[in-house]
Amino acid sequence: MTIKKVPHLAHWGAFTAVTENGRLTGCEPFFADSNPSPMLQTIPQLVYSDKRIRQPMVRRSWLKARENSDRTLRGREDFIAVDWETALDLVAQENQRVRERYGADGIFTGSYGWSSAGRVNHARTLVRRFYFNGGGGVDQLGNYSWGAAQFFLPYVIGTYMPLTGRVTDWPSVIEHAEVVLAFGGLALKNAQVASGGAGEHTLKPALEQLARKGTRVINVSPLRDDCPAFLNADWIAIRPNTDVALMLALGYEIERQGAADYNFLNSHCVGYPQLRDYLLGQSDGVAKTPQWASTITGITAERISELARQLTGKRSFITCSYAVQRAHRGEQPYWMMIALSAMLGQPGLPGAGFSFGHGSMNSVGNPRIDTPAPQLPTGPNPAGLAIPVARICDMLLQPGESYAFQGQTHRYPDIHLMHWAGGNPFHHHQQLNRLVEGWQRPDTVIVQDIVWTPAAQMADIVLPVTTTLERNDIGGSSRDRFVFAMHQAIAPQHQARNDFDIFADLAERLGYRERFTENRNEMQWIAHLYQQCGEAQQRKGVEWPAFEAFWQRGYVELPASERDYVFMSDFRADAQASPLKTSSGKIELFCQTIADYQLNDMAGHPEWRAPQEWLGSEQAARFPLHLISIQPADRLHSQLDATPNVQANKTAGHETLWMHPQDAAARGISDGSEIEVFNARGIMLAGVKLNEGLTPGVVVTSTGAWFDPGFGGAWQPWDRAGNPNVLTLDIGTSLLTQGPNAMSCLVEIRQRQTLQKG
Repeated sequence: MTIKKVPHLAHWGAFTAVTENGRLTGCEPFFADSNPSPMLQTIPQLVYSDKRIRQPMVRRSWLKARENSDRTLRGREDFIAVDWETALDLVAQENQRVRERYGADGIFTGSYGWSSAGRVNHARTLVRRFYFNGGGGVDQLGNYSWGAAQFFLPYVIGTYMPLTGRVTDWPSVIEHAEVVLAFGGLALKNAQVASGGAGEHTLKPALEQLARKGTRVINVSPLRDDCPAFLNADWIAIRPNTDVALMLALGYEIERQGAADYNFLNSHCVGYPQLRDYLLGQSDGVAKTPQWASTITGITAERISELARQLTGKRSFITCSYAVQRAHRGEQPYWMMIALSAMLGQPGLPGAGFSFGHGSMNSVGNPRIDTPAPQLPTGPNPAGLAIPVARICDMLLQPGESYAFQGQTHRYPDIHLMHWAGGNPFHHHQQLNRLVEGWQRPDTVIVQDIVWTPAAQMADIVLPVTTTLERNDIGGSSRDRFVFAMHQAIAPQHQARNDFDIFADLAERLGYRERFTENRNEMQWIAHLYQQCGEAQQRKGVEWPAFEAFWQRGYVELPASERDYVFMSDFRADAQASPLKTSSGKIELFCQTIADYQLNDMAGHPEWRAPQEWLGSEQAARFPLHLISIQPADRLHSQLDATPNVQANKTAGHETLWMHPQDAAARGISDGSEIEVFNARGIMLAGVKLNEGLTPGVVVTSTGAWFDPGFGGAWQPWDRAGNPNVLTLDIGTSLLTQGPNAMSCLVEIRQRQTLQKG
């Protein structure tokens, strides 16, 4: 028996791949990781999954009629196996046809998904690099994680970079914070993953230190389990989508008590007088009192007043999870959290201020020298075309129609060719039945992936690609202290090929292979990216070993930063010398630029406006439960969902839905029941687990179940797997950002009885 061990990396952690006689048998966690993710053990199941795409495939009627095929048969009819040369010829011919006939605005290049931790064979990067070098296409702007905040925060604090993890780091919070107020909690499961991988999982050790110190942690969330039990966090159960109302009432109380830090507000902020008038009701006649907020949030007025006292005069650290802004009007709680921290005079103080994403993803708050990770460039898009990431359905279904974004009016292009690589839009996107309708509009859909995801099953041309274990690569994150060599552990399975090689061969057919590859093969690109990364490190005084030494060792470790990083510390010390990149150079509690846009759904300061769907809306009479869709604990988005480990965690054969016992009892539902979750947009099947740690009226399920209306057979108007995006509302968070909205979703639940079994 020949046993081999090689270094490798996934988004959920670094590991050593163990093979026996050329077969992957295990994944041993990286030695420096004190809290490795159990998801590593599922990787072999993915590699050898019976869901692997084994060879290039073409949908039967598309192969016969090409762009004239019946597009409603996508997902319903069978595929014909073809060889690689034929498949690549078909893709290249469609590229040429569509570009010549419709131009760059007929090609959608906006593949979205985490794809692999490797930076060379990173599908989302490569698909853009390929199309940008070929004349451009329609790209996507932003992401589904924090898309609203990305396009909003620059107006208020001059940058969105804190969303990427460059925020006040954990050592500073642990040492200095007296109160940690977490809107959306600090869930450990979320910190298993980091884009680009990680050598250390740092959230749990940080929270354990916080607990040992006895720091008060307050969890404002519909879910008690959004904070681990060992933190002993105070749980404030709040109705979903009402965080900004609570924050406004806290601001009212701070102002009423005379506790607002006017020195900081005057020297480092603009617009507090307008916000103050709104808090006190002088501008709209409604004072934002604790009593006012109580009727909206479901939190008692006494608890709101108490929370204001707990914050006043304390070194406070306030953070919002990414999930808080993934809702209709999701910009508002982020804006008011910043305002609340400014009223308390906290931004820029060690261990204090405001933050985004602590507890939403690993690496947020990691102490690290601020240098870039390895990154393959996409190059510029010569077409200059893009849509907000979550507006795919609108683009496909409403070509030529106008939409608002960032204070301007744009028009949707008419898409004829869609090429999706390394992602599953039937996981990320909202209102999947609407996406199915839009997916039928383009002439041709190309998907390249490892396994038969729902997107692949609804494609015209399907190209099988390797897992990271079947190729070499380099990985790392700008918020982690390691760069990793990713050695090929096993031979490519079936007829799978590397993403880089697929696009290089396509570029050759279209006459620009040299431009795409820059005359580098896979290993030469790995060495090149390592060298580029090293040059950035060396400018910071970091020693960087030769590539050969790095490749043999498997990793290079960067030193920890010499001092704690505190977000806005320079700005706090001297606002004139270190201004923010806002129009005023200060924190904008009233933003004149936004006010001048004259949007009908957003004022120039933080405010409460009811979301389109929430427990206080008219729809709640028909659909009285608020559905929250959270990140899963056993997979990354929809990656790994088809593996036995993940399937074993289902309930009654479907994704688990957590429900408060009193809500279940009112519907005659018991623990383990098979249920139908429905609203006017769709129906999904799920299995129930009862949980008292929920706000009554709130139900919770994980995202990532593979959308399953019955591919290749009897297509049904319901999802069998339990994918909550069958039910979510496909509208933008606001006219300013057009961010993804998944958290404003009302449903009703019943025992499974009306749908055909099987």
